[in-house]
Amino acid sequence: MDRIAEFRKWKVQCLSKADLSRKGSVDEDVVELVQFLNMRDEFFTTSSCAGRILLLDGIVALKKANGDATLKFEPFVLHVQCRQLQDAQILHSVAIDSGFRNSGITVGKRGKTMLAVRSTHGLEVPLSHKGKLMVTEEYIDFLLNVANQKMEENKKRIERFYNCLQHVMERETMTNLHPKIKEKNNSSYTHKKQRNQEKAHGQCITKENDKELENDDDDDLGINITIFPEDY
Repeated sequence: MDRIAEFRKWKVQCLSKADLSRKGSVDEDVVELVQFLNMRDEFFTTSSCAGRILLLDGIVALKKANGDATLKFEPFVLHVQCRQLQDAQILHSVAIDSGFRNSGITVGKRGKTMLAVRSTHGLEVPLSHKGKLMVTEEYIDFLLNVANQKMEENKKRIERFYNCLQHVMERETMTNLHPKIKEKNNSSYTHKKQRNQEKAHGQCITKENDKELENDDDDDLGINITIFPEDY
């Protein structure tokens, strides 16, 4: 079986399975994004989370003598299996430019190419230890406000990623339909230096979005690929 046929088989098998997550369905904030990816021949999603704020062990842990409580914000995460490495590279570039600086590609021994869309703006703060509150209630309120702000930024990045992805996929479709355009505007995956040049020529990242990302961690924007040593 060739790679493309095998990919199609994996896609049918994955999308036909029941959703075994606790919620049992895709988060509302990423439904359209997930549907868009799954409608494309090049991709299918294997898991997603739109982001969440958790109080691990909850208020009960603050009162118990042996309990620990932690406030945690988990940003958006998305796992996408891609038909081939080139498809993953395009999606990876969109993710990086949209603010998901911790995204990476994993290539399995059997040829499965997975892209993980992740960011670096999570939050995890211990509040109590063995039932003893380690911070003031005022500080807890402050942390909740910070977590809510991070959630709002998280939603903006998801929207930015979806909008940029639609733009890039439309461009890819046009170049595939018109070979001459494809030769003139080679849209292959590029590294950081080339992406900076593309931004100057009107890529889907606007000046306003660039300013929002200026305060992000200065991560290495080069491609991050891991090869599994075992069958995957």
